Amino acid sequence: MTTRRPTFSAALAAGLAAVLTLSPGLARAEAVPDFDTSLAGNYLAARLASTERDQDAAVVYLRNLMKLDARNEEILERTFFAMLMDGQIDDAMKLADRLVKIDRTHRVARLALAVRSIKKGHYQTARTNLALSVRGPIGDLTATLLAAWTFFGSGNTKGAVELIDRLDGPDWYAPMKELHAGLILDAAGQKKEAGRRLEAAMKADPGSLRAIDAYARWASRNDNTEAALAAYAAFDKQLPNHPIVLAAIKELKAGKQLPPLVKTAQEGSSEVLYGLGATLGRQGGEDLALVYLQLAIWLYPEHPFASLTLADLYEQLKQPAKAIEVYETVPDSSPLKRNAQVQLAVNLDATDHYKEARAQLEKMIAADPKDIEAIIALGKIQQTRKMFSECAGTYSKAIALIPQPTRGNWALFYFRGVCNERSKNWPAAEADLKKALELNPDQPHVLNYLGYSWVDQGTNLDQGLDMIRKAAKLRPDDGPIVDSLGWAYYRLGRYDDAVVQLERAIELMPQDPVINDHLGDAYWKVGRKLEAGFQWNHARDLKPEPDDLAKIVQKINKGLDSVDQPAPVRKAEEQQKGG
Repeated sequence: MTTRRPTFSAALAAGLAAVLTLSPGLARAEAVPDFDTSLAGNYLAARLASTERDQDAAVVYLRNLMKLDARNEEILERTFFAMLMDGQIDDAMKLADRLVKIDRTHRVARLALAVRSIKKGHYQTARTNLALSVRGPIGDLTATLLAAWTFFGSGNTKGAVELIDRLDGPDWYAPMKELHAGLILDAAGQKKEAGRRLEAAMKADPGSLRAIDAYARWASRNDNTEAALAAYAAFDKQLPNHPIVLAAIKELKAGKQLPPLVKTAQEGSSEVLYGLGATLGRQGGEDLALVYLQLAIWLYPEHPFASLTLADLYEQLKQPAKAIEVYETVPDSSPLKRNAQVQLAVNLDATDHYKEARAQLEKMIAADPKDIEAIIALGKIQQTRKMFSECAGTYSKAIALIPQPTRGNWALFYFRGVCNERSKNWPAAEADLKKALELNPDQPHVLNYLGYSWVDQGTNLDQGLDMIRKAAKLRPDDGPIVDSLGWAYYRLGRYDDAVVQLERAIELMPQDPVINDHLGDAYWKVGRKLEAGFQWNHARDLKPEPDDLAKIVQKINKGLDSVDQPAPVRKAEEQQKGG
């Protein structure tokens, strides 16, 4: 905003001491206390909730703040953003009207009002709002593409395409420009030019399902079914068995034509917001991505991908309960319904509803024993819950469905190998890890796991250590892998080398109890006993596993020699020389 940021009032300052005694769980939506009489309490609670991205709670506290300090522009703006991110769009629009009276060029408020106008079919008003917004690279692209769709909505297809073509910007504009020019032309029935633009969009971004789908749909209606099938087949090689692709191929092989991806200005504008929101979410702009995706859904609730992308973003933000809410809205008729059900189960487990998650996945598998995604999801849940013998069996069911494993299947063998190793079935684990490495020879996690297992067991020492070194070279910033290298040196009795690597691992992951414990042991071995005690104390305070905690406490009290320590591993010939 261009106006002055308000300072804390006397009431806010006076309430600080009382608020600081509140529970750390203060900002959780399920336990929202009543702060109607405390400006300070609501302000700090709203800040905490926003930091944790608990938008439900943030909106509650910010609404309270607005009642207490109705003229505070900062509170108005914060409440508006929180409402947008939480999907409370109708209420956010009321605040947008107020915001643009304070800041005439407020970018997001103008964007929201433009979207409202597009939904109502008031296209000139939408363009006015877009023209008044402050711009940047994302803003320029957003405003131009939305304005183009308003021209289409007004019946001016030529003006829409010319507006897109006039937009200059970075190279990453090009695929979006070609796609939306093609979608506008296709919706307008200008077949030849639509095909040219959509084909250009597909070639500019061959990994974009939306570009592939848009072109293939156009081709199916223009006597080129083979080209449509070829486009889907090329995408299938990159990402096999996508439900949208499978459904489209089925329709084409049944002799049917596919309708345009977008038919109206509202749908096209939703596509703009979805596309940019998905990109922002992948590149670290989560807050703005939430705003774009919520507006896309509000504008066109039937958008096939916006809801799933929003749910995926909630997963990324560690908000499984919010993801569940979104997955539940996917209609039964959608080709993406099964994917939504699988992810819903995964998020049920993340909210400690394991029984419900397992029941849902087992029901899906019973209905379709070849549903490999549901099987893998069940295996991952079992693995996370340390049900290692069960997850090994579940991954075996998934592997049995793959007649000829390829590079892309390495993770299944790796995960089964981990489950087998943790359930004390080393021969099966070793075979799985070797198979994963055969499929993907440079996979650092497999190199690390198999190499360390060999070193720890005192077998294949040179090869195992080389594999761990290779993994650490491939992933130099991976704390657990660097820790493995350090601990491998420790097991080999190379304590000075162990210290070097474990100190580096601590720099990468200072709050990991295992790494702190390992470094304490290594310090002890090189005579740095005071530092060893410090590391063990730190490891104790970082909530290690119960079995590890007992050993750490014993080491703190009595030293490393008081706990059972495996002897350093040696090569077979060295063991023989030693008698």
